[in-house]
Amino acid sequence: MKKYIFIFLTGLSFSALQAQEIRDALRYSQDNLNGTARYRAMSGAFGALGGDLSSLNVNPAGSAIFLNNQFGVTLNNVSNKNDSDYFGNKTTEKDNNFSINQAGGVFVFNNQRTNSNWKKFSIGVNYENANNFNNSTYSAGTNTANSIDGYFLSYADGVPLQVLEDNSYRNLNNNDQQAYLGYNAYIINPASNDRNETLYNSNVPGGGSFYHQNAERSEGYNGKLSFNAATSYKDKLFIGLNLNSHFTDYRRFSSFYEINDAPLSTDYTITDVRFDNELYTYGSGFSFQLGAIAKVTNELRAGLAYESPTWYRLNDEFTQDLFSTTSSSTGPDRGNPLADPKITNVYDVYKLQTPSKVTGSLAYIFGKSGLISVDYAIKDYSKTKFKPENDAYYTSLNNSMGDLLDNTSELRIGAEYKIKELSLRAGYRYEQSPYKNESTIGDLTGYSGGLGYNFGSTKVDLSYAYAERSTQQGFFTQGFTDGANINNISNNVSLTFLFEL
Repeated sequence: MKKYIFIFLTGLSFSALQAQEIRDALRYSQDNLNGTARYRAMSGAFGALGGDLSSLNVNPAGSAIFLNNQFGVTLNNVSNKNDSDYFGNKTTEKDNNFSINQAGGVFVFNNQRTNSNWKKFSIGVNYENANNFNNSTYSAGTNTANSIDGYFLSYADGVPLQVLEDNSYRNLNNNDQQAYLGYNAYIINPASNDRNETLYNSNVPGGGSFYHQNAERSEGYNGKLSFNAATSYKDKLFIGLNLNSHFTDYRRFSSFYEINDAPLSTDYTITDVRFDNELYTYGSGFSFQLGAIAKVTNELRAGLAYESPTWYRLNDEFTQDLFSTTSSSTGPDRGNPLADPKITNVYDVYKLQTPSKVTGSLAYIFGKSGLISVDYAIKDYSKTKFKPENDAYYTSLNNSMGDLLDNTSELRIGAEYKIKELSLRAGYRYEQSPYKNESTIGDLTGYSGGLGYNFGSTKVDLSYAYAERSTQQGFFTQGFTDGANINNISNNVSLTFLFEL
């Protein structure tokens, strides 16, 4: 006879203990290729070009390149395809979403004094969805070695039994909550009935295989609102500054299911488990950018830009559900797990500092017929920091990021060719993995193309961008770290309307 145990927790629990991970830091440290259709079509290689609303995100001096006031809005459709391979079993998950990705404008003021070397001043405001978090993955397959019991054991070992018996989920920190769930769902047992016991054993039978399913869905955005000012000196040197406001809203839903085919041995032997987790993160941040563009000759331009770290203040809310099935209705009595109502853990506000970025650029202008542009950027992900840094948990996490993450480079190449009012564009993008092992998150390769038509005071641009990247991250971060190899393919179509005054 089987017994079903469902731990379903409601309410609010305020906790000072952190539950952040490296992938949480990377989520806000990496940007997608977003912006106007022209910017996307040329893979974002605008550091020495300017003259585009999204170029301000690479080099803020770019607004001083504009000849006239300009306003623009970009519509965007992105589709993701995630191919998963878990122990040889292949699955595919797709999703598609539409958004207004960019909106902004630049005002240009020409200096009327003929004896001044400062010829132009510009100000701009631009919003962009710096990162679109909408994505879904599904993995399934048979694992012949490891079970989710390792996850709960890794948290339980070292926790006295009396802590799990005398407290409710609500009153425990994050680590002990995981042990509490495993204990009350009968997935793990103490090595003895001594209330000071700190060792635990698995109640999942060995000798068989484990069929796993893991479904994960994320949604939300990371927005960036830039306030820009730039000027030009003798129409040869352009200097600019951005003050950026960042805001994020992110949700991740994951559901892991396990069923084993091992022979049942004792009462309360676990036959299957479903473990659901939901994370909600929201907050805001600030960064600044400095940049310069120089006309080396009439055809050749060089650019250099610095983007500061982004300093975030973030909030996390975390909810868990655990469901297990046992082989017998008899066995040790630990009380009714249903006695605890559902609880959402609300953690203390924490700070995150993302790495800074330096971009060097070159562009060659072929008169009025076209151009080619190259950007090369460096970002050191090992400098990512959770704060306060004197917190023991954050110290350990920051040390791990310093050991695992790397100094990376990014290459962007873009070209444009004009046939009267028609512009043809293409681009290439390569971004190194933020991990030293280059497998947890792989390198990114992207291609793009597009076209634009100039109607005079109105311009319409269309682009298509393709990007591919593989990841190999565990379903859980400790104890049970097996995961699927996932290959993500992103297809992005953007349409921009520009108006000049």
